[in-house]
Amino acid sequence: MAFIHLIPLPLLLRFSQTSQIISPGFALFRSLVNQSFIRNAPRILIIGLLQKRSQIHVSGADFGTVVTTKCFASNPEQLKSAREDIKDLLKTTFCHPILVRLGWHDAGTYNKNIEEWPQRGGANGSLRFDVEQKHAANAGLVNALKLLQPIKDKYAGVTYADLFQLASATAVEEAGGPKIPMKYGRVDVTEPEQCPEEGRLPDAGPPSPAAHLRDVFYRMGLTDKEIVALSGAHTLGRSRPERSGWGKPETKYTKDGPGAPGGQSWTEKWLRFDNSYFKDIKERRDEDLLVLPTDAALFEDPSFKEFAEKYAVDEKAFFDDYAEAHAILSNLGAKFDPSEGFSINDQSPPAAAAPEKFVAAKYSSGKRELSDSMKQKIRAEYEGLGGSPDKPLQSNYFLNIMIVIAVLALLTALIQRIIFENEGRKQTTQLRKLRCKYVAKILLSDINIHKYQVLWDATEIALEIEKNKKAEKKAKRFGKVKRGGKAGRNKKRTKA
Repeated sequence: MAFIHLIPLPLLLRFSQTSQIISPGFALFRSLVNQSFIRNAPRILIIGLLQKRSQIHVSGADFGTVVTTKCFASNPEQLKSAREDIKDLLKTTFCHPILVRLGWHDAGTYNKNIEEWPQRGGANGSLRFDVEQKHAANAGLVNALKLLQPIKDKYAGVTYADLFQLASATAVEEAGGPKIPMKYGRVDVTEPEQCPEEGRLPDAGPPSPAAHLRDVFYRMGLTDKEIVALSGAHTLGRSRPERSGWGKPETKYTKDGPGAPGGQSWTEKWLRFDNSYFKDIKERRDEDLLVLPTDAALFEDPSFKEFAEKYAVDEKAFFDDYAEAHAILSNLGAKFDPSEGFSINDQSPPAAAAPEKFVAAKYSSGKRELSDSMKQKIRAEYEGLGGSPDKPLQSNYFLNIMIVIAVLALLTALIQRIIFENEGRKQTTQLRKLRCKYVAKILLSDINIHKYQVLWDATEIALEIEKNKKAEKKAKRFGKVKRGGKAGRNKKRTKA
């Protein structure tokens, strides 16, 4: 279906950077947006051929401006990196309380009586749409979204549903709270129309606080213990009268921050996660500390009081129960991809189960009935081993046979080893003798070669000496002849 949109440039550019391509027409649309002549124009007329199934929804809010009908599970590596960025954010903005509240309010809309997703509500990222942000119980949560949006833009492979729950759990842990066994892979809703109706979250001051808490949390499938444990998260944060209508504008604990000053906290150190909430609610010793009607109900209702009293004196018990309840809450109503979810914590592999103890009778009885001929053969073998036909076969008969076979095999192996070792020794001795013999021959050969070389050299020297002697004799004889001839001629001349 073809249609024409007149879209402002900033929205258009963001659309091109964050959207998923789900049709050929949309690919053409994105390529046009990235062209330089479009980036330089203040407004542009875009003609796109988009298939009817790939509807694009543009809302007036700054969050989730463009979404598509196709959802993707989060990337585990990007989730890990996003967690580190959230930790850095907490160190600089002290936004622990509002991030916890954001995750809670996204998941707390779950209704166990509705099976269809996303109609059942829960942790599905719907709180990013302005229609749900306008619910009275969500006042001020737009600030949490503004803090997390840069992280979401940086890690496009992380869904809003996972990001909200990751931020909530990380805030608790970084404030000194327990490690929460979280899992991820939540799928986002895609349209504002999929947001739950208003009224699913708890009120601060209902006429019957205990009954109201049960109505809200029982609808989610939670128990009294989980209601009290989750209430303990009020150890973090403040209530601002301009948002909820409850609390003082400021107290001695909140007038100087950290973060934006003001509001009334439940505890003195309202950025530290511990069990002081239960202690302060029980004692009510300081009028600057907030006690809502739903807080007071924890020590007034008999069932709630049992757990509240326990948590006031046992912080470890509170941490254990809170971590379990928080993990349950964060999964409510979520659709996971993969369906079982996944963890981003480094976990050691589970210990191997202890092997089953071998019981011979378990494998030699209670099985298929043996034939009569087989029974006779077994009894004959049993009697051959010294058994008596008057005694029943033992339940470990086959085990004994296996033991005998194993012993025989072991003895055979030992005998073979002894034989091989003896043969090896003999071969080693023979090899040593042969080696000595051949070494001796080689040495003798070397000596003979050397001897022959010496004789040859001596012979050559003797021949050379003899040759030199002959040459000297010949030279002497030749010299006398010469001298005699000259003297004779002189004598003849004298006589003449």
